[in-house]
Amino acid sequence: MTKTLDQDAFESIRPYHDNEVAEVLARLAHDSEFLDAITRYRLPRLANHAPWLARRLAGFALQRQMRGVTSVRDLQERISVYMRRMLATSTDAFDVEGLDKLDPERAYLFIGNHRDIALDPAFVNYALYQAGRNTVRIAIGDNLLQKPYVTDLMRLNKSFIVPRSARGKRAMLAAYQALSGYIRHSIIADNHSIWMAQREGRAKDGIDRADPAIIKMLTMARRQQDKSASLGDAIRELRMVPVSISYEYDPCDLQKARELHAVHSEGRYEKVEFEDIRSIVAGITGAKGRIQLTFGEPLDADFETPDQVADEIDRQVLDGYHTFPSHQLALEASGQAPELLDLSEVTDADRARFTARLNEVPTHLRDWWLAQYANPILNRAGRIKG
Repeated sequence: MTKTLDQDAFESIRPYHDNEVAEVLARLAHDSEFLDAITRYRLPRLANHAPWLARRLAGFALQRQMRGVTSVRDLQERISVYMRRMLATSTDAFDVEGLDKLDPERAYLFIGNHRDIALDPAFVNYALYQAGRNTVRIAIGDNLLQKPYVTDLMRLNKSFIVPRSARGKRAMLAAYQALSGYIRHSIIADNHSIWMAQREGRAKDGIDRADPAIIKMLTMARRQQDKSASLGDAIRELRMVPVSISYEYDPCDLQKARELHAVHSEGRYEKVEFEDIRSIVAGITGAKGRIQLTFGEPLDADFETPDQVADEIDRQVLDGYHTFPSHQLALEASGQAPELLDLSEVTDADRARFTARLNEVPTHLRDWWLAQYANPILNRAGRIKG
């Protein structure tokens, strides 16, 4: 049997296909590390005293919950139940703008600011799901795939792998050529949308800025195939749409402040084992307040350089970014740019909530914590230089 192009050329990085779902779910139901991870959060006491029993119960529960799941769509239908529950328990509102202006029959490359490892693309997916549209394939760095079960979970949920650990220029070039080819194949051949961040890693300081190197990677496949293609042609072909996501509160804000402080004071920050996984859990379960997701317009100008493309992404992301009372109150508390303050929509309840959160932040981390919320306002006003 001849393999299709994406099965062959992209097999190591692509999401799982429907015919692989049952096998992967069966593997997860018997993966002791995965079951241990579940029981540590859901059955902590039993996991400590009788880990074998906790694993068995978790395995049975997973098999029961996944009964009847035979495709990626089936799996995402189940995930949507947990998304609704998460929205009900950890958010005050979830609003979407701009999606209605995009053709529901066309695939897009959604490229956006990045604040939460898992939730940014999850909220894009949920907005698409609510609108009756197909969900996206999600770009995820291989640095997050620390365990085989994590890789399985991500690839089941339509994630494809971005190589960040390749060593040497030749290996890295080959990896990015394959990645560029896969993204182009997804948009053009499969008519399947993609989500990816506008830069590597989360914007922990609240400064959203696209990386021109990502633009170069994205256009690599088209320009390699057609030497005469302009940068503008390559961008138009990908139907690139900037997306802004803004959270009233970030459940990981204190950890981000701790990391920023360490980099500033010690020159580096060393993550502990599985810190990214804990950040994912904290993001999902922590209180987020209100959330605004804004879809921009497809990029179709005659761009001449990757920097011009990055500038346009930045413009749309910042224009679409919604500032909440938490942002205004952080700007007020930091004492910066008082002329940018607009406290007209800040209520006493908003101020009390902000003050309560700020009071939980150690004194030496407060400037870094406040910056995460104040910087989006300063960045949009052009007060932060690149």
